[in-house]
Amino acid sequence: MSFGDPNSPYGQQPQAGPYGQPQQAMGQPGYGYPQAPPVQQPYGGYPVGPTEMPKPARQARIFLAIVAGAHLLVAILYGVAMAVFDSYVDNSGLTGDEATAAAGLGMGFIGFFLVLATVWAIVGLALFLKWPTGGNGVRVFAIVYGSLAIITGIFNITTYGLGLALIALSILLIVFAAKRETAQWFQRPRY
Repeated sequence: MSFGDPNSPYGQQPQAGPYGQPQQAMGQPGYGYPQAPPVQQPYGGYPVGPTEMPKPARQARIFLAIVAGAHLLVAILYGVAMAVFDSYVDNSGLTGDEATAAAGLGMGFIGFFLVLATVWAIVGLALFLKWPTGGNGVRVFAIVYGSLAIITGIFNITTYGLGLALIALSILLIVFAAKRETAQWFQRPRY
């Protein structure tokens, strides 16, 4: 049994298989409506996605806490440097406008980095606390935070090896926050 005329302008029609059903040609789509994609979760089922924070996400959170703590340590070191600089200016015996201008410039420079390190420590702490419940924006901001922490590490590269440690930990933070398992954790449905 055949379907249609073999000289049809629509091409050769498939031949009937056993029990009168049409055979499918290799690579040719079937007839009728397209099939719906498979259902990933049944109606009323549990949410799809990880239910427990995966290991790379936990490791990224630990690196985030360490980088925030390193920024806090850098802020403390800048506070100590500010006090030492102030006592040095007082004991230098310099007087006049040039001494006041130099002291103000030095204190302003150190004070700027003190405030910057404090703000970065607070931002890191906020990201750390938001990590378990936050959305994908928390993960993306943690990657940006790690990138900017590398720059902070470059500025502190001569501070007792703290800058090199900050650079290495920031790179690890970026790597673990960018992993697929971490992305799936942050993109999971929340009900």
